[in-house]
Formats: sequence, structure tokens, C-alpha cells
Amino acid sequence: MSDKITAKNEVDKGEGAMNNFSGNPEFIDILEKSYSRRQMLQGSLGVAIAGMLGASGVASAMVEDEDVSDENSVAARQRRPFIKNPVLGFDAIPVTRSDTVTVPKGYRVQAFIPWGTPILGNYPAYKADGSNTGLDQEQQVGSHHDGMHYFPIDYKAGGYSSKEGLLCVNHEYIDPDVINPNGMTIVDKKRANADEVRKEIAAHGVSIVHIKLNENTKNWEVVPGSRFNRRITAETLMEIRGPVRGHDLVKTQFSPSGTRTRGTINNCAHGYTPWGTYLTCEENWPEYFFCPDPQPREHSRQGVSKVPTLDAGRYGWETVSGDADRNQRYSRFDATPKGADATKDYRNEPNCFGWVVEIDPFTPGSLPKKRTALGRFRHEGCWLSPPQLNQPIVYYSGDDARNEYIYKFVSKGVYTENATGDLLDEGTLYAAKFNEDGTGVWLPLDINHPDFKAAMAAKNVTFKDQAEVLVNARLAADIMGATKMDRPEWGTVHPQTREVFMTMTNNTRTSTTDPGTRAVNPRFPNPNGHIVQWREANNKPWATSFTWEIFMFCGLAKDGGQILPDHNGPKLTADNICASPDGLWFDDNGILWIQTDMSGNQQGSGPFGNNQMLAANPWTGEVKRFLVGPMDQEVTGVVTTPDGKYMFVNMQHPGDRSTPGKFTSNWPDSGNVFSTPGNVPPLNINPNGPRPRSATIVISREDGGVIGL
Repeated sequence: MSDKITAKNEVDKGEGAMNNFSGNPEFIDILEKSYSRRQMLQGSLGVAIAGMLGASGVASAMVEDEDVSDENSVAARQRRPFIKNPVLGFDAIPVTRSDTVTVPKGYRVQAFIPWGTPILGNYPAYKADGSNTGLDQEQQVGSHHDGMHYFPIDYKAGGYSSKEGLLCVNHEYIDPDVINPNGMTIVDKKRANADEVRKEIAAHGVSIVHIKLNENTKNWEVVPGSRFNRRITAETLMEIRGPVRGHDLVKTQFSPSGTRTRGTINNCAHGYTPWGTYLTCEENWPEYFFCPDPQPREHSRQGVSKVPTLDAGRYGWETVSGDADRNQRYSRFDATPKGADATKDYRNEPNCFGWVVEIDPFTPGSLPKKRTALGRFRHEGCWLSPPQLNQPIVYYSGDDARNEYIYKFVSKGVYTENATGDLLDEGTLYAAKFNEDGTGVWLPLDINHPDFKAAMAAKNVTFKDQAEVLVNARLAADIMGATKMDRPEWGTVHPQTREVFMTMTNNTRTSTTDPGTRAVNPRFPNPNGHIVQWREANNKPWATSFTWEIFMFCGLAKDGGQILPDHNGPKLTADNICASPDGLWFDDNGILWIQTDMSGNQQGSGPFGNNQMLAANPWTGEVKRFLVGPMDQEVTGVVTTPDGKYMFVNMQHPGDRSTPGKFTSNWPDSGNVFSTPGNVPPLNINPNGPRPRSATIVISREDGGVIGL
């Protein structure tokens, strides 16, 4: 996802430096060879399961695998009429470059809970000049909205209200030039204003907002004074759970027992659990920390900065002076060993990040829990396969960096109606290996597994225990021979077939240590990205093997299938050209929503316009552009109310090339929140006008119908 500061003008931003120099196979090598046998996989979505996903989003039936040799035939389609085959009932909108949200005719958009919206405490008003304090920000909606989930207010009682609920919203990072009146105050390469840093820390994390539909205006509103309204920030107390709890690698001066830590940062995509909790995922967290050489492997393999973070293009929180109180609330981001052991400093603070964090939105004041069994890396998100009673819970994750891996977690225990988050504390973490014949296997990152023991011996790499394996999940995947992927970002699981889709955003670089290494994608250079799909053996999410194919190549119309002519995926036209796919989500009607995250020159000019969201029917291959966002933003995060009539989508970092007094977007406070084709206002940015603010938009149909149909 986005990271303006570390890569302001790059196409493949947000992933930090490439840190995978293993000799593992790359996806491009596998893909080229696999296409001679693609007929075995063509149209694999045709292999259906009989159950329909219920309104809960967690119930479906399953059947065993079947003969798929003719699954593209008319007869095969007629045999399976129950496959969700949504009709995209809107006219595709053109690419635009305007400072407004553009949607199809017949739709309307509400700008909702922008950065700075007060939600708790004394409800401090947002100040347009950026002068809100750190204390104010701790009571306001955070910045750079990303992944999110809507929980019906009556979910715990078995209901599915589409008029009232809890909206959990991630806040990935901040633009100091926008969040502060005049950017960062720096003196002698140090942050000189501690309250600026307090505000920046408070703008990270998660907002939990109790929202309700005003049935008169058809607009959504924050429920003031609700006990559910809550801010979780980069300083909130959290519990470490799972195999890493209490381990030497997470002991710090703040928590000598290694059982607690503070905060969650760079919260990108998300997940949810069937027992009604929210999962927030820590992505580009390594750049927040400083640790000079020699670095331990758990820092170097993750890309922790070797120079002060201000020099590395980050925020320099560790440089604030005078924070000896509260156990170095800011200087803890300096992981330099300073004391006699780890309990006397913060050398292990980076090890407390890179996890999936579980939050109970229905229990105010509950401690968020870092679920370490799911592994430590740059978690883009955490996507649930529809669970089945008395079977393991399964989650998929992508590690958003060049040449990194796709992971799967399979719980040791089984899902029951009384399941809790404790189910996430034991299980097996796997990394994916893609074979050239269109098959793949899941490689166990389990210190007790014979294959893992053999790999350690062969690579001369050792781990003391499973906790070390999980802290060093990337290294564990290296030695097992996982396939290097092209920045795996968001994933989603089809509500009927359980087929998994994951975006490979882009990649324009090769390994710096091996000139012969090619990019980990089917096209090189590949600034436009693609989407991979796979299906688990026998349709069982906990299986250890799968079959795979490419669902979509992104780019211009001439690029669709250009390199691989026998590709039968969606064809690119003026209605759906796009680049850098990122966010993905299946709604209950079987529509695959695809969001883009272009940056740098690709975002600022060229044929694709501003970042967009498209709707796809995976069964027919039809893809239409549904939404285009304002200037310099990323379209990210999407969910609907259970009835499908209100869709929440995030506009992250509009105007992300702004500097103080030179804003490159005035959205959403400019007055032009949205437009429709034929009525798009000309681009007219006032550099001294309203500060751009990340916000959630609420999309609805004027006729009250279901979104997309």
C-alpha cells in the first residue's frame, strides 16, 4: 500500500528496499513454463460448490473435487446454474483526472468521517489550519484510511442490521506536510516539537466508529457519546499472544516479561473473524525503527532502517528529546542496544511489530492482541476462507514487498459456534510454492516438521524454537524454497467456490545481487501488475496443495494477453484499463471489486487517470470501471452493509504530493465531493485552499437498489 515518504516518485512504492536475496524460484520462470499446460486450469471458477454464502458471510457448504476437463463448456455451465453470475448493471465510467469522486449515473456519494472528525472524549473540532494538538488527535478519526469492516450493531445477537453498526477503519500512515500546520519541526536533524510527534502517533492505528443511517436524509452519521467509539493508536497498550508470548525476542524495558507492547503502526488491509472481532495488519512497519549495524537477522531481513529514520525519509520519532517519562514513548523507536540486556533498552521493539492484531470492537477497553502464530512480516492483510463447523480456520496473507511470499495460516483447533480468538494462537503457518505445471504446494514453517528440519540442515540455518521461526517468518520461507512473488497485496476468497484471488501490484526491478534475476511476475518490466487466483485441492482450504492461474493482466488494451496469447482472462478495453491493482473484495453477490494504487509518474500523468475501482464478474470475465477518485489518492478498502445497498470505500491520502501551502488536492472540503459522467468538473486545485483529508465515502443508489447490480 501507499508510502509517499519512502518512495515519492516510484511506481512500485510502499514496499521498502528489496530484502530477499535468496535463490528461491521466481514466479516469472514458473509462469512461462506453465502456459503449455494451461488447459488443465482454464476457467477454474466453474468448479462450484453447492452452498450459497449466507448474510453472515461465514457459512457455506462444500463438495469434493470433480472432473474439470470440460468446465468451460456450455453443458458444464448449465449443470451448475447456482454459481453466482452477477450482472453488472451500470455503465462503465471513463478515466478521469479531477479532484472529485466520479461514479456512474444513478449513484450518489457522501463524504464521511474524514481525518480529524471528533468521535470521543470532549469531541475537539477539526481545525482547518492543521493546528489540532496531539491530545485532540487522540479523540479524532486518524489519517490515511485503509482497510475497514462493517459490523452490524446487532451482530452479537445474531442480527444483520444495515442501518446501524460499528465501522472499524485502519489508518496506514501520515503526511507530515498536511497533518501539521507547517510540516515537521526539525532542528539539528531532530524532531524539535514533541506534540507534533504525539499527534502523528495518534493519527496511526484504528478508529472504531459507531455509525447510524439517518433515514430522513439517507446519510450516515456518527453516534455521539457511544461507548463503542474508540481510538487505537501507535501507543495503545496491547497483549502479545501465541507462541512468541514471553519469548526473549520480545522482552523490552517496557515489558521485561515479553507479554505486552505498545501500539500498532502502518495498518494497511484487514480481516475479520466469525466471532465478531476485527483484524488489523501491520505492513510497512520496519521503516519506523532505527537500528545501526550490526543488525540481528530479525531486523535486517525485514528491512529495519540502518540510519536514523529522518535520514531514511521517515518521521524521526526516535529523535524527540525529553521523553524519559512513560518508558521512552518516542525514543523506543531506536532499537540500538544500550543496556546490559534486552530488558534495559528497546533493541527488541521492532520484534513487537509485523503481526496481525485482533481487536474486539464490541468490548470497549479490551486489550488488542497481537496474534503471533500468524507470522511476522509486512502483512498486507488477513483474509478468511469461509469457515466450516468442526474444521480448521484458514487465513491468507500477502507480504507486500518485491520478491516476498504468500502465506496461509491453518488453525490447530477447529471452528465451533463458541470459537474465540484463542483459536488463532495455535496452528501451522505455510508459505506458497508455485510449480510450473499449474500446481502448487504449501510449505510448512514448522520447526517440528521433518521437511523444515531437513531444510534447516541443508541451508545451515537454525532456529531455537517455533517462536524464532515466526519472528523470522521471511527467513523460514527462504529456506523452505517458497516462490518469490511480485508484491502480493490484497487477497479475497470467493464466497461459493472458495477460490482465492490476490493482487500482484507491480514490479519494475530485479535483484541487485544477481544481474540475471528477472522480476517476479509474468512481464518484465511490469509497472501495471496482475491478479493471481488459486484453488485448494479438493476444495479444502486447509489442503497442502493447490492449482493456480492468472486471472487478469492489468495495463492498456493492447497489454491484455499480449505476452501470453492463450490467456483467457478478462480483456482490457477503454471500460476497464487499469494499473497497479491493490485492494480486492468479493461481495455477497459474487462481484469482485478491484482497486488500484498507482503512484509517482503513473499516478500523476498517463492514460489511466486517477486511481479507480472496478467491478468484475469472475465467471464471465466482464470488468467495468465503477469509480475514479480525486487527485493524488489511493482507492482502498471496501465493504457494504449486509443488504448491499450502502458501500463504504476509502479515499486515502488525497493530495499526497502536497507541501505546506501547496496542496495538490482540496478534497473533500472543496465542495465537489462527487460527480457523474458528463458532469465532471474541470481540474481546479487551490494550492492555498482546504487541506486534503483522507475520508470514507458512502455510495448508494438513488433508487435504493443494491450496489453494482
